[in-house]
Amino acid sequence: MFTTGACNLRCDYCGGSFPPSIVPHKVSYDPIRLKRLVESDPRPTVIFYGGEPLLNPRFIIWVMDNVRVSRFGVQTNGLLYRALPEAYWRRMDVALLSIDGREGVTDKHRGRGVYRRVVEAARYLRCLGVETIARMTATQDTDIYEDVRHLLDLGLFDKIHWQLNVVWTERWDFEEWAWKSYIPGVKRLVDLFVSELRRGRVLKIIPILGVLSAHFFGGYEGSPCGAGYRSVAVSTDGRVLACPIAVRERWSVLGDINGGFKLMGPHVPEECASCPYRRYCGGRCLYASTERLWGKEGWRAVDEVTKEYLNVVLSAVPAVEELVRDGIIGLEDLRYDPTEDSTEVIP
Repeated sequence: MFTTGACNLRCDYCGGSFPPSIVPHKVSYDPIRLKRLVESDPRPTVIFYGGEPLLNPRFIIWVMDNVRVSRFGVQTNGLLYRALPEAYWRRMDVALLSIDGREGVTDKHRGRGVYRRVVEAARYLRCLGVETIARMTATQDTDIYEDVRHLLDLGLFDKIHWQLNVVWTERWDFEEWAWKSYIPGVKRLVDLFVSELRRGRVLKIIPILGVLSAHFFGGYEGSPCGAGYRSVAVSTDGRVLACPIAVRERWSVLGDINGGFKLMGPHVPEECASCPYRRYCGGRCLYASTERLWGKEGWRAVDEVTKEYLNVVLSAVPAVEELVRDGIIGLEDLRYDPTEDSTEVIP
């Protein structure tokens, strides 16, 4: 649920605010119609989104006071956490905080001092009992093992997930970074994940946990985030979108707040129809696979890296099965539904 198209940061892989002509910076529809739409779902989860959603706390407060839902969450850069009164934070189930790992990596791309303010926000929210998720963007400056391990060691985040910077910026030397740094780092994270399982502890590293969940519990019909078939986004102008990133694209518009909407169903690219990895990645990101902003070759390059990342994660399956048989962990401990958190399993 968009609260605004405006943002108080200009991260270099994002660009900051949406133009108000595309995503208005204020909600322009009748919120009572929103209430009816949301409450028509028997078990709705609402995640506040932007821009930076905390630039419009009055709308968040109205929704939380007037709309019946099963679960509330927010995706935020964390800088404006004081804008929402404590009583409303205590009712929030989950907060996804944008932080890229270590301080130098985060501040290089998001702005000086951002890391420390996000850590401050995470500490505050944890004290109020809000589940916190670190929402990373992985760039050529990321050491995925060191940056994820850093966030784990802070002890402030219940879960961690990351997205690869392979859509929003100009083409960079992704392949060299991926094969020399990223894939070796993922292997180290999987080793860490398994070693913690042996101690009876499940690290909530979503790009690992979500794949194992798919393996043991049936997989994903389409993009794991549910875009267009299990989840939708309501823009500030009242359009209902398949994907919250696809605010300009006609294919994303499913309807509007006044007339209702129709789900598009799981979308799987033609290349993925017979792929053995389909159940784990569901065709990857709906927006990326539809728009292919890096062209066919760029799409294939990311696909090859994704397949190797999945191979690395799935290499842990025999160890997991052994630990389940031995009663060290329960299989249900690995079940994960990304739509409840608004996360993306496949980076």
